[in-house]
Amino acid sequence: MTSAVERLAARVGEAVGAEVELERPKDPAHGDFATNVALRSAKAIGRSPRDLAQELAEKVVELEEIESADVAGPGFLNLRVGDRFYLDALAEIDERYGGGWVDRPERVQVEMVSANPTGPIVVSAARNGAYGDSVARLLEFGGHHVTREYYYNDAGRQVELFRASVDALRRGEEVPEEGYKGSYVADLAKLEGDPVPPMLASIERTMERFHIHFDSWALQSELEQRLAEFLPRLDTYEKDGALWARSSAYGDDADWVIIRSPEKGGTPTYRAADIVYLVDKLERGLDRAMYVLGADHHATAKWYRAIARMLGYDESRVEVLLYQFVHLTRGGESAKASKRSGNVFLLDDFMDEIGVDAARWYLVNRGPDQTIDVDLDLAAEESAKNPVYYVQYAHARIASILRSAGDAQDGADPPGPLAREEKELIKRLTDFPVTVREAAERRGPQLLPAYAIRLADDFHRFYQERRVLGVPEQAFRLDLIRKTQLVIARALNLIGVDAPESM
Repeated sequence: MTSAVERLAARVGEAVGAEVELERPKDPAHGDFATNVALRSAKAIGRSPRDLAQELAEKVVELEEIESADVAGPGFLNLRVGDRFYLDALAEIDERYGGGWVDRPERVQVEMVSANPTGPIVVSAARNGAYGDSVARLLEFGGHHVTREYYYNDAGRQVELFRASVDALRRGEEVPEEGYKGSYVADLAKLEGDPVPPMLASIERTMERFHIHFDSWALQSELEQRLAEFLPRLDTYEKDGALWARSSAYGDDADWVIIRSPEKGGTPTYRAADIVYLVDKLERGLDRAMYVLGADHHATAKWYRAIARMLGYDESRVEVLLYQFVHLTRGGESAKASKRSGNVFLLDDFMDEIGVDAARWYLVNRGPDQTIDVDLDLAAEESAKNPVYYVQYAHARIASILRSAGDAQDGADPPGPLAREEKELIKRLTDFPVTVREAAERRGPQLLPAYAIRLADDFHRFYQERRVLGVPEQAFRLDLIRKTQLVIARALNLIGVDAPESM
């Protein structure tokens, strides 16, 4: 599925006899699109880039889509397109606009969040979910078959401390010194039985509220039971009474203990569970097993790939996405933790304070390699200063106009030349397919909030300068804003943010 811009690039490429990529000039005065094809081609044929660009300009103006072409700088070719290009570009926008670009769909699993079931989800883990789910949505939109999985440790020291903390409160005793505190522990102590299942149920409710639905849940305790069947396939050795995986021979920075020495309990480490879990994923027929981990787990990425190599799997089927941490501020100072949690800021409290949509927005509006600083005062504000509110307001404003239009017809060509604001809005819409594809390929959903703000800017500017209802251009402009609304909604949906009909 090609976009209007890609088809234009192909037509220009045919005219000049070379592959062409079109870019939007930073300054609109330089044209609608630009290409460096002359700069790239001139040396190979022994020509001056500017002379070649001038020759190519004379060729491309013969295309019906091109209104004018001129040469700038050392040999850039600037193009201005005619109204027909804009009208054709607008006509192709529908519910699936920008999606379906994948030629060979893959079966992809995105495993994310995966926090221990020892307490409610905190904001740092919420970034994991917001980032991973947005990547999953992008891959789905492109055409891949994506599932989401949550892996949790239901065995081991931390979980035992959690259970001991709950049991202590049930007996009316103090929580162990290294145990878990916070009112949620007291709430669980009022229930009977193992506190892990109700804690997991609470986590799942929080994730659903956060617009993340998990297709499957994996238990460490179940996976560890399969470890014995994989040990003969591993390259291992004994040292200090422990069993080590020789992962350094397969690209890792170090070897790792997978079974502790008898003095330390002789139990499997979490690295051992990693082995079984990775094989379990790949044996399910996944083309790509995607892990979302905090930046402090950077060593784990090499470990996963080393294990894949050691066991004879294609390491390219394993992909690890790393993200940095989150800082919350209020009134210019670090936000205080929730009493309910004990010493951390909970995702539920975060959503209570700023709303689900703002929570999703602010946790993906920076690249995963950047630390996120969230100003809670700004994030909760319902004004144009708050970017998520600003974008949602554009969608709601269009909905209001469409309600006022009632059954009025749309879709007709305009009665005269397109206005500058109409052209700029359509050009921004044509950026969407490229933006979405780049966001998916780079695993960078932060491109979507940035795009949505620019699209909202262009819409608000258009609406300030041009009436929609009761003018000769009404039918065309209704079509234009309806399709703008579609793209805004899609951009928001891809990062898990709702597009309200009214605000």
